Amino acid sequence: MSAPVYTLHRGTAPLLVSTPHVGTRIPAQLQPRFSEHALAVADTDWHLQTIYAFADELGASRIEPHYSRYVIDLNRPPDNEPMYAGANNTELCPTRSFAGEPLYRDRQTPEAAEVAQRRDTYWRPYHDALGAELARIEASHGYALLWDGHSIRSQLPWLFAGRLPDLNLGTAGGTSCAPSLRAALERVLQAQSSYSHVTDGRFQGGYITRRYGRPQARVHAVQLELVWACYLRQEAPPFELDPVRVARLQPMLRRLLQAAFDWRPA
Repeated sequence: MSAPVYTLHRGTAPLLVSTPHVGTRIPAQLQPRFSEHALAVADTDWHLQTIYAFADELGASRIEPHYSRYVIDLNRPPDNEPMYAGANNTELCPTRSFAGEPLYRDRQTPEAAEVAQRRDTYWRPYHDALGAELARIEASHGYALLWDGHSIRSQLPWLFAGRLPDLNLGTAGGTSCAPSLRAALERVLQAQSSYSHVTDGRFQGGYITRRYGRPQARVHAVQLELVWACYLRQEAPPFELDPVRVARLQPMLRRLLQAAFDWRPA
């Protein structure tokens, strides 16, 4: 029997926290084809399992993959359509890092058949589980909330100009959740001055937010992209947690998740 590609912690509340880029594994058979840079899996959403562990206390479900986004990106559409038209994008099976560096050795990038195989092996099981958990939550509570958690280096010229705000809330331009939920979360952000923030800026939500956020079907999805500087000692290897920054950030995240818990659909 093959090893599981994700872990699902099932909770009792109407909230599912998805962190699709926390995985760090690269299968042994693929490792010789990857560049040295790729084997360091630098574009991982480092330590978000730890950052969001408090969600268990709120009764939330959590789903976390085991394999790196360099193997396959769970937040990209299965047909590999670009998420942000007119900008640099990484693919379903990325060939470049967020810094624009090649991830594969010469002539080792995956062909279409291999991409399809990886989609079936890694992408589809995660999405099957995510969709089933949202359906279970909606059936139990009458609605479901999906919190898609991400993190990223604050400056990546290959992807965007300048520095990202600390907290980047994405609702697919207001279409992936009810306006009242979006407004409740924005009030939490606006009530504090510790972190810069934006709603539906450079990162408006990837495939997961756009695919599963269906307010008309009682499933409401939001994405939060944190910059690493909010919780790491430095935005560079070895990507260590900074306990002081973590202690400052988690209450902010708890207020956001609590606002989502307190919200009710009309």
